[in-house]
Amino acid sequence: MSKPEALVILTPGFPANVNDTTWVPPMQGFVRTLKQHNPNLHIVVISFQYPNTASTYNWYGVEVIAIAGRGRGQVFRLITWQRVWQNLKKLHASYKLIGLLSFWMGECSFMGNRFAKKYGLPHYAWLLGQDAKAGNDYVNRIKPDGSSIIAISDFVAKEFRLNYGIQPAHVIPTGIDVTLFGAGAAHRDIDIMGAGSLIPLKQYDLFVKVIKSLVTEFPGLKTVICGNGPEMDNLKKQISRLGLENNIELKGELPHPEVLAMMQRSKIFLHTSRYEGYSTVLSEALYAGCQVLSLVNGMNTRPSQHLVPDNVEDLPLIIKKLLNDKELKHEPVLIYTTETIAARITSLFIH
Repeated sequence: MSKPEALVILTPGFPANVNDTTWVPPMQGFVRTLKQHNPNLHIVVISFQYPNTASTYNWYGVEVIAIAGRGRGQVFRLITWQRVWQNLKKLHASYKLIGLLSFWMGECSFMGNRFAKKYGLPHYAWLLGQDAKAGNDYVNRIKPDGSSIIAISDFVAKEFRLNYGIQPAHVIPTGIDVTLFGAGAAHRDIDIMGAGSLIPLKQYDLFVKVIKSLVTEFPGLKTVICGNGPEMDNLKKQISRLGLENNIELKGELPHPEVLAMMQRSKIFLHTSRYEGYSTVLSEALYAGCQVLSLVNGMNTRPSQHLVPDNVEDLPLIIKKLLNDKELKHEPVLIYTTETIAARITSLFIH
């Protein structure tokens, strides 16, 4: 009797349950759609670090094996890898593995590459952003072939080529799940919105400075920032120091559907990150009907509703122009759906 087919996904973290919507929404949306796209394929996620409790559970029909190696130090990392290997061997014995897919060029790709080589299996590593930067030791340890690398954007593919001399053979961005969007608000009562992790890389201090430069002309300006992180206290102090308490509301971390609903109430989505692989949040904002401004352009082509200034100093001028435009349109712009991306990834393993 032939073994059932299975695809294994290796990831640093994964939602602990179906209500855990805040962990990297684009990647969990992709996995959920991948299972819907391949109902007869057994999909197994091995999560190295998070959730914090080791267990095996069902997530939208996907088998998740949580190793729970987070925050345990270097010795425990080796134990984590050993447990991952043992689980991979069990899966290989029970299923006909059509291949392995690793999120990020890190420990998951390192383990996936080793196992795939040993057992003659296809393995793809999905570059998802900062792992394409210079100084990623795992690239030298893995020595990947470009044909086994998927870049999340044209920008990341170029970055990886410049830093490591390897051209990723595939550029596949993450898509958006349009079913998570509601009908949309009748009135856009939020002028400017931001969303993401409150970390230095995202430059929300710049976001606050831009708002400060606008309030003289727009004293009633209403802006929100969704997200949490180590910069929260600094941002609160900055907002207080600049007297912007009535203009900027820090929402903290919200369930993903609530963030999308807020986008549908917003006129402009401002993304001040200084480095971005391919920000799915920008695609979500475009589909929510926002005019989008970002400092980084992930893909070589973009819709007219997505503006990328030549200089940071131009941000306030562009926003003023948009806010003063009485004919400003808020039509949904769809870039990539999760269904399209799931089909493209599937085609790498099933010919």
